[in-house]
Formats: sequence, structure tokens, C-alpha cells
Amino acid sequence: MERLQKLLARAGVASRRESEKLICAGRVSVNGRVVTELGAGADPAVDAIAVDGAVLSFDEPMHYLALNKPAGYVTSRSDTHDRPTVMSLIPEQLRPFVVPVGRLDLDSEGLLLLTSDGRLTHALTHPSFGVPKTYLATVRGHVTRDGLRALTHGVELEDGPATAADARIERRAGNNCVLRIVLTEGRKREVKRMCEAIGHRVVHLRRIAFGPIEIGSLPLGRHRNLSDDEVNRLYKVTRLRRGRRA
Repeated sequence: MERLQKLLARAGVASRRESEKLICAGRVSVNGRVVTELGAGADPAVDAIAVDGAVLSFDEPMHYLALNKPAGYVTSRSDTHDRPTVMSLIPEQLRPFVVPVGRLDLDSEGLLLLTSDGRLTHALTHPSFGVPKTYLATVRGHVTRDGLRALTHGVELEDGPATAADARIERRAGNNCVLRIVLTEGRKREVKRMCEAIGHRVVHLRRIAFGPIEIGSLPLGRHRNLSDDEVNRLYKVTRLRRGRRA
């Protein structure tokens, strides 16, 4: 038997201190039972230890996937309204282990990362790490230079100001305009709300890059394994040190 926080750290989920926070927050379970006591222990050889519902593996290597999410799929492990989730698009044998890294809206598509590496997931999604995400947003009307400047200088949203790291016109298509927008945080519907703040409604949104990982030619609805070099680049952009199990 080992203490849970030590096991979580050994599995690469987080440091021991951060693992203690996960336990206290009720995000850790053993054999389906939520555990909030810091002194609790478990045996990884016989117990199913999970964080946010994802069972940790102490024997298998870490899994790192890139998925080209179609519209109409919920970015979640399950859905209370019985809508299809992104988990149905990956191999069944991986579903108990990996979790989506961040989220894409139901009607948005594009690059979604999934992994069993909890420590990397935290770093990729926490705004303090500033990992850039790149989107192509098709909006109604033609955006002016002043509109682009407003996006990069900051627009006021109901939950506070939001600023794009970069915003430029990719191309014009009839009465629409395709913008390339780079964000370093991931608030709910942030791209759409920022575009609405400058007077343009988003009619199509696609994420094409997450940090150094690009969607490339990956077909819609398909996934692929990240290469070892790509995983190393994710660790580099988050300034984390990659452990031997990662």
C-alpha cells in the first residue's frame, strides 16, 4: 500500500503537493469510490485508481493522441444528454485512460489532444503556461484593421478583458472573412465572443494548432498517435521536464 498522492506523482499526474489538492477536491477515486482523505492509500496492483474518471496505468506507457474533432461531438468523457462524445472516435481500449486536453465547443471542429499524462494536461490548459492555440474563424462581414487591432489590444467580455496573441485576415470569401486568431488562454466560447465584441458573428470555427502540434492533413473524425518528437516539443513549450514514464 502507498499513499495516493505518492502514487499520483509516480503516475505522472502531478507533483505530490498538487496531487494532494486533487484528492481534497474529490477528483480522485479508488475502485469507484471518491477518496478525499490525504492519508488514504491504495495498491496499484489490485486497485483501480482514477483521476476525473480516467483510470491511471502504472504499467502501460503514456498515450498521446491528436484528433480532428468534427462538429456535433461533445468534448467530454461522457454526456448527460446522451450526445456523442469525442471518446467514441478513439480506440475503445484507450478510452479508460486518456482525457481530452481542454475543450472545443459542440459546433466547433479541429485539433483536439487527448492523453493519459495528467501533468502535461494541466500545463497545456492552465493559462499561466501561456500555450498558444491557433484557430481559423469564418465570420460574417469584412473585418477592418481597427477590428484586428481591437482583438490584439483587448476587448471587454462579460468575464473580463480578452486579448489575442495574434489576429490577421487569412482570406476573404464572398461576404465572409476568415481570421487566423491565436489565443493563450481557453475561456468558454472565447473566440466567438471576441469576434462578436468587434461586430462579427462566427459561422465556422476550426482549431488548426495546439502549441507546436498542427492538424495538418489529418482527416475529419480521425486520430493519430503523436510522435516522440512531438511529445518532447509539448514538454518544451510548457517548460516541464519529461520523466522517464512519459
